[in-house]
Amino acid sequence: MTQTLPKLATFEQFIDWYPSNGVRYELHQGVIVEMPPPTGEHENVVGFLAAQITFQFLQMGLPFRIPKTALIKIESNNSTYSPDILVLNHDNLVNQPLWGKQSTVIQAASTPIVIEVVSTNWRDDYYDKFRDYEEMGIPEYWIVDYAALGGKRFTGNPKQQTITICNLVDGDYQMAVFRGDDVMISPLFPQLELTAQQIFDSAL
Repeated sequence: MTQTLPKLATFEQFIDWYPSNGVRYELHQGVIVEMPPPTGEHENVVGFLAAQITFQFLQMGLPFRIPKTALIKIESNNSTYSPDILVLNHDNLVNQPLWGKQSTVIQAASTPIVIEVVSTNWRDDYYDKFRDYEEMGIPEYWIVDYAALGGKRFTGNPKQQTITICNLVDGDYQMAVFRGDDVMISPLFPQLELTAQQIFDSAL
């Protein structure tokens, strides 16, 4: 379960408070939330996907980078997230007022794709972050549920390992679901040749 600290905080208070203890925290509508520690399987999936996506944008000659630690600030509801994989458009970071000192982005123009690998706090990824990334205008959002932790409306009945790719079209996310031997379809990386199962297998 996600542990929360009861005090409401602004973004500035959250950044000033953020401890250097190796624990990840996010700000959810003013509430500081301690994120559950990742499992080895979770980190295997993150590492595999980061490598695959890095290969894609290098091949395409795009000015993208994946930072080790960076934040997305949702200005409309006082939330700040630390995605599992945040792909940044380096050329636009000069327009980000919080990047230099706080490694935080507030504009979708700097954020072509965000990936969340689902943990026990799966509702954050399927509900809150879906809503906030959509509202912010992030073009592509992946929800990688390698352990089938999400609700049955997302993972099927019975639950199955599922990847949901959300593509922003006219301000709304259009969702495509991939399972098993389905070949992934990423609007941002059309040359990506991965099946959902290859991503699931990377957890082992």
